[in-house]
Amino acid sequence: MSTMFVEPEERVALRESVARLAGKYGHEYVEKQAREGGKMTEMWLEMGRSGFLGVNIAEEHGGGGGGMADLAAVLEESAAAGAPLLMMVVSPAICGSIISRCGTPEQKERWLPGIADGTHLMAFGITEADAGSNSHNITTAATRDGDHYVLSGQKTYISGVDEAQSVLVVARMKDAASGKLRPALFVVPTDAPGFTKQVIPMAWQAPEKQFTLFLDEVRVPATSLVGDPHSEDGGMWQLFAGLNPERIMGAAFSCGMARFALGKAVAYAKERSVWRDAPIGAHQGIAHPLAKVKIELEQARLLWQKAAALYDAGDDFGAGEYANMAKYAGGEIACNATDVAVHTHGGNGLTQEYGLANMLIAARLGRIAPVSREMILNFVAMHTLGLPKSY
Repeated sequence: MSTMFVEPEERVALRESVARLAGKYGHEYVEKQAREGGKMTEMWLEMGRSGFLGVNIAEEHGGGGGGMADLAAVLEESAAAGAPLLMMVVSPAICGSIISRCGTPEQKERWLPGIADGTHLMAFGITEADAGSNSHNITTAATRDGDHYVLSGQKTYISGVDEAQSVLVVARMKDAASGKLRPALFVVPTDAPGFTKQVIPMAWQAPEKQFTLFLDEVRVPATSLVGDPHSEDGGMWQLFAGLNPERIMGAAFSCGMARFALGKAVAYAKERSVWRDAPIGAHQGIAHPLAKVKIELEQARLLWQKAAALYDAGDDFGAGEYANMAKYAGGEIACNATDVAVHTHGGNGLTQEYGLANMLIAARLGRIAPVSREMILNFVAMHTLGLPKSY
């Protein structure tokens, strides 16, 4: 039998280990932390000590030496256990990948071991209020001043800044030769003078908070610049080195959430009985929507696994194509699965006790971030189908 669609034994074992650890915490732990203003720190650090957070980081820098497929499997399993770690998308996946691929040896040694074991959490700051999905409209500026850079600007919807030690900030700086503005990435400590944050109240409860960041002439050493903004493509590839992992991880997160919701719904459908002596799951009106969710879930999982395989093989363009498709499919199935799960539970689906109602809003995020499904359709139409650019 072909092994193309069968994960390696090591990854299967990794999934089982993560499921056991995440299962110790579970959905109730996450809800309690969110309700009481707590964080996922205890689970985060245990995941780090167990080697799960840094599976994609090289062994020489304290990681597991695996790839994005391994890291995404870790996130999917923790989400399927009801205890997803949103900051895995950001710290080891985006920031870890960018520093691993673009950083100097000194930068790798400085930041990667802490990212790998969870003791250094690095947030990622790209989104701006007036830029939306258009990263070319970013206005946060960086100016060289001797052996420092000075950063000024604002970022919004930046996750987990209150629990991060630093933020990888996407800015723009002027190229000395051409005078053009090019993207540039800087690691900024969250305790740097001039760096302030303001929480954004969100409609769903989660331990991870969203923030608006204000950078008021924040000075960072020149060694904080990651990658070369003066490269031929103007530093774009350093930025995109982290965006494919972000989409792959977003898809895995959504698939894990869908698995959790589907599992709850199936268990309820098997035990709930109101007509005759048969459980409600015996009726096609309940069974068929659940079966449809299962099929769509497996389609989405195959897409992120293919995207991760392409990324790990070094095919950035192929990975980008499938990472976008996977993220689209993940967002759809997370919304569909949570909706069907709530409906299967009837009125119970909207109670706090069953823990599904809050997920309805959280799942919706997968259709919006880190890129809207409309921009993904633009990408597929233009790059995959060869249609004219529409924006």
